[in-house]
Amino acid sequence: MGTAVSVELPGVDSAGRALERVEEIFAEADHRFSLYRADSELSRVASGSLALMASSPELRRSYAEALLWRNETGGAFTPHRPDGIIDLNGIVKAETIERAASVLDDAGFVDWSINAGGDILCRGSQSPGQPWTLGIADPADRLALLCSVTLVGDRRAIATSGSAERGDHIWRKGSLEPTEFVQATVVASSIVTADVLATAIVSGGGTSLDQFTARWSIDALTVDRAGNLRATPGFRSALATPRVSPLLA
Repeated sequence: MGTAVSVELPGVDSAGRALERVEEIFAEADHRFSLYRADSELSRVASGSLALMASSPELRRSYAEALLWRNETGGAFTPHRPDGIIDLNGIVKAETIERAASVLDDAGFVDWSINAGGDILCRGSQSPGQPWTLGIADPADRLALLCSVTLVGDRRAIATSGSAERGDHIWRKGSLEPTEFVQATVVASSIVTADVLATAIVSGGGTSLDQFTARWSIDALTVDRAGNLRATPGFRSALATPRVSPLLA
């Protein structure tokens, strides 16, 4: 789906079949949902060669979940592009991370992270006695860090969405007009919640930021087009000067 995926297993020399299965899960998602490849199932739906109702249960399930989030966010998140194409990248990446996480959990790994294009889900510790420390990329300089945060308690998921890397690709209720924020990062207990709401905050702007942080148990950091930052109290309290190298979100 046009992104890189990495798995970190601190202190583990060999992961055996588990990592192979994680790779298979992401390959399966790419083959089903990627609009970057013409032979994917979703590309065939987009081209009209496959009817949506004739698509796989997995595709229709993700589409239905995306529609639920569209309703929950008042349209700030939507699986429908302005050109009418169904695009599920805003939710499928996180759903795939969840599936891969189950493989690592079932295999008995205690400390791990999965990073799919800056959307990260963690368990356990990054090193003995140290929580996972994650770096947030600066939208003005993708090689620089905006800040670093630690994930503690049940806040084990972080997702960043924005226009800095791929341009203004996040649409706002049928329009690709530039939105207020160039980047939003959301920390949550669920990677799907974090991923969806990060996109919805970029799409919906300050009003959505206020509404979503009041409604859902999340913390957020936003960067507007003037470079101004807004952070929830919980996000500010999680800011860290890492003693270990952070993962990049």
